Amino acid sequence: MARFEFTTTWHFEAPVTEVFDALTDSLHWPEWWPGLVSVEQREAGDEGGIGRVQRFVWKSHLGYYLWFDIRITRVCEPCLIEGVADGDVAGIGRWRLCEESGGTRVNYLWQVCTVQPWMSLLARVARPLVVWNHHAMMRAGAVGLSRYLRRLPTPSGQFVE
Repeated sequence: MARFEFTTTWHFEAPVTEVFDALTDSLHWPEWWPGLVSVEQREAGDEGGIGRVQRFVWKSHLGYYLWFDIRITRVCEPCLIEGVADGDVAGIGRWRLCEESGGTRVNYLWQVCTVQPWMSLLARVARPLVVWNHHAMMRAGAVGLSRYLRRLPTPSGQFVE
């Protein structure tokens, strides 16, 4: 198995609660995150989302598909979402959010191991491409979420352009 640890930082000119709400509403991520083919609810979890299981299917920039289930293990609104991945990769993902200069800083940690033999081989042979692919997918997610957040209605009911 190949091991990966990725850290990503995003900055948004939006309140932390709006960013948190968008990140916890992962069933709608395919609307704004390029490469995310589908998200399917598998288990509901409790009122705070703990125990919720969703299946994510991604199409990479390199053309391969990747699927994994995420089980939410910790939620501290509006600053933390953590889950355990199981599928083509296994490990943890952790979103940390904080207010910063009138906006929101998001730090994402993705620590995973490949599970499928073909992925482990790909990771050994083409690790720089796999790393590039992850960062490209995360950049696309940041752009998509930024556009999505700008379309949300403001508290007065007006739309931000």
